Amino acid sequence: MPRPPALAPFASSIRGSVYSSLLHRMATHRGEVYPFHVGDTWMEPADGCRMEDLTVAEHPGMHRYSPPQGLPALLDAVAERVETRTGVPTTRDDVLIAGGATSGLSCAAGAIVSPGDEVLLLAPHWPLIDGIVRTFGGVPVDVPFFGVADGPEAAVAAVERLRSPRTVALYVNTPSNPTGIVVPEAWLRALASWAREHDLWLLFDDVYEDYVYEGTHVFGRALAPERAFSVHSFSKAYGMAGNRCGFLVGPRDAMAEALKVSTHTVYNAPTAAQLAALRALGPAGDAWVARAREAYRAAGREAAARLHLPAPQGSTFLFVDVAERLDGRGLGGFLEEAADRGLFVAPGPSFGPYPTHVRLCYTAAPPDVVRRGVDVLARLLGR
Repeated sequence: MPRPPALAPFASSIRGSVYSSLLHRMATHRGEVYPFHVGDTWMEPADGCRMEDLTVAEHPGMHRYSPPQGLPALLDAVAERVETRTGVPTTRDDVLIAGGATSGLSCAAGAIVSPGDEVLLLAPHWPLIDGIVRTFGGVPVDVPFFGVADGPEAAVAAVERLRSPRTVALYVNTPSNPTGIVVPEAWLRALASWAREHDLWLLFDDVYEDYVYEGTHVFGRALAPERAFSVHSFSKAYGMAGNRCGFLVGPRDAMAEALKVSTHTVYNAPTAAQLAALRALGPAGDAWVARAREAYRAAGREAAARLHLPAPQGSTFLFVDVAERLDGRGLGGFLEEAADRGLFVAPGPSFGPYPTHVRLCYTAAPPDVVRRGVDVLARLLGR
């Protein structure tokens, strides 16, 4: 019989199941379910910023294509916001409205990564960045960093140890998903100087910029704007994950290339999502973020205290070492036991070389549900 055509090796190297391989168990579980495996929020978007608030009468053409770069009004609003927050002169030519921050990072990678190029990932890292790099034929390189580096010199030493002649970029996520750590300014300055010294690109993942509970979020793009991309998320900032809208900012010439990638993959971010995002950049969105930040802060501190962990400095996650509870079945057995109790958490290996860890999102369900689910995890760990 004829052999079917070969499949692309880049695709076969990408994980199919990132956040859980047990989700089929949710539908059949009897009892309460604790869906802590994916980063989301129990809160609906702000009044006036929801899909139900948009009408064709007010927005003729809202169901049609929009310009591939984004709606002009949203591009201008984003550029103004970014310039105000970062101090870096920014115009609409420096901005791409993307189909979520995931698409934004994909477009940046497509603009700078060639087959065989290496991208250093500060680990543990957001899982999808690994597959994004692989999609363009790049090689993701995990750099043990969070919980390892203890100062600017150690931060640089960590990345320098794994730099090679094929390294083209460094990915930095702060506040960190999954650790909840906020990278200090001095560390970011040292990493930016190192990248400039070795003529490398910088990919700054700023999606949790609004959710810092200790310390201050520093926008890395301000430290090396000539070589830095930054990606931002309406999903994480305003509870709009289902809308699939975010934005990418970077050097103008590189952004022209990123726009090509976006045009040839998603064409444009959903038009209605862009209209909702534009509303979220106003007072209603600011008030929503302020409420969410305090609610998230409280939920994170309570969950950490129950698990005997330090309170998160930012983001919406805890990264838990469950080595004490593992047996011969390894992490898979622990995840099965958790699923038996309705608890779904993300496996540590999705975030790098962490075979004894799990990640939980403490904002994925209402606080009372999170409280009960965290208690399930604590009891599993004997805490």
